Amino acid sequence: MRTDMEPAPPLPAYYRLKRRLLGDIEAGHYGPAGRLPTEHELCAAYGLSRTPVARALSELAAEGVVVRHRRRGTFVNPGWVAALQAAPKVSVMASEGGWAGQLREAAGNDLRLEITTAPFGDLRVMFRRAIAEGRGPDLAIVDSVWVAEFAESHMLTPIAELDPDWTAEHDADFLPPFVGAYRLDGDGGRSVAVQAPADVAGLWYDREALAAAGAEPPRTWRDLRALGRRLAEGAPRGRHALVLPGGPAAGETATYALVALLVANGATVLTPETVTLDGPAAVETLRFLRRLVDDGVLPSEVVTYDRDRAARLLAAGRAGMFLGGSYQAETLAEETGTPLAEVAGRFGFVPVPAGPYGPPRILCGGMVYCVPRQARHPELAMRLLRAATAPKWLEEVCRETGQLPPRRSVLDALAPVSAFHAGTAALLEHAVMRPPVPAYALVSAQLQAMVEGVLTRRWSPAAAVALAADRISAITGRPVVRP
Repeated sequence: MRTDMEPAPPLPAYYRLKRRLLGDIEAGHYGPAGRLPTEHELCAAYGLSRTPVARALSELAAEGVVVRHRRRGTFVNPGWVAALQAAPKVSVMASEGGWAGQLREAAGNDLRLEITTAPFGDLRVMFRRAIAEGRGPDLAIVDSVWVAEFAESHMLTPIAELDPDWTAEHDADFLPPFVGAYRLDGDGGRSVAVQAPADVAGLWYDREALAAAGAEPPRTWRDLRALGRRLAEGAPRGRHALVLPGGPAAGETATYALVALLVANGATVLTPETVTLDGPAAVETLRFLRRLVDDGVLPSEVVTYDRDRAARLLAAGRAGMFLGGSYQAETLAEETGTPLAEVAGRFGFVPVPAGPYGPPRILCGGMVYCVPRQARHPELAMRLLRAATAPKWLEEVCRETGQLPPRRSVLDALAPVSAFHAGTAALLEHAVMRPPVPAYALVSAQLQAMVEGVLTRRWSPAAAVALAADRISAITGRPVVRP
């Protein structure tokens, strides 16, 4: 199996412009039959060449959203607007970014969407507040790690209550990790969320830096440590061989990186009954990080990084490797000013190298769709959910963004044309999700404190793991099982 997964970078320029124009048209910025800016004006406004602008307008015309007249310009199609206004309305809550555009395209003229967005860091609180005030949305797109918390508070509707027939399709075609993760005992083992396009944890690297070192991407921790030492030799001040988000300042990004390393070494944090963190594999994971600091491969100041600092260092040429998520392709593109289609040419992406305790597994994350019990139009929310997860639509989105489809049929369709999807297909069958526990935010905070304590030498690896395990036990009420 090929290990260099080279994800297709997210959201090409024409696609982002198309979504922006579609949102403006739906918002009525041009009126029911108004004239859009010319290609030249759009090029100047968005800093794009003519090719992506022409493609965005051509696709909107092909979909009936606009009408193009030679020498007169491009106009909103009033028939399309009328059909949209006549469609039933669904309220949606999501994080800022590309979700609004994706959902509007998936819905087409069948549904009219009222979308409320927030920065990702504010989304959890905003959703809980909306539910508390009795104004929950019809459909919400939330981080997968919040599902257990929301379900414990009876905020979510089991999908089987909304559409039993589609649930059977979901269980048959969605990959096992994405089916089992959201079946919670409090709802009789029924799924309360549906996985959206996912991301994976891995190792980003500067292709030029590895080529200069005459090295291949590392497959094991031994390889990673040896490569890190080579990259660190003679490196100028301020340039690092390896970086990662390493403490509370990075929030969930730090937990994602740490859990990815634990998973790659065969370690776990929790089972439904016990806390399993305090074992040799977890201790060895933290010892490995300490060795990387001692070797001068990993700077100890990673404990101060915010969620995007490590990615920005790689983009700026101040790091040779970066441990993070596949979703960071967009950050790398923005920071380097590189067209999204060319990000994979500058930076490679491989699975997290395998630790000595294996067998290693890959860590998956991402957002999920859920229907709150407060939904005023749950049947319309379910119609939108089905549209957003339909195989044809998922294939198009994941081909464009480099995200991972949660459906086996879509992954099979992408594998022949995408090295990234082909390389992750087998791994995804047995992917690991972050611990599904209602008090996840508190568990995550303990994991962040654990790695910070080791990298700052406040605690030894063994002491840090034992302390974190005991604190997680107190939070969850699950006993610690020690080998």
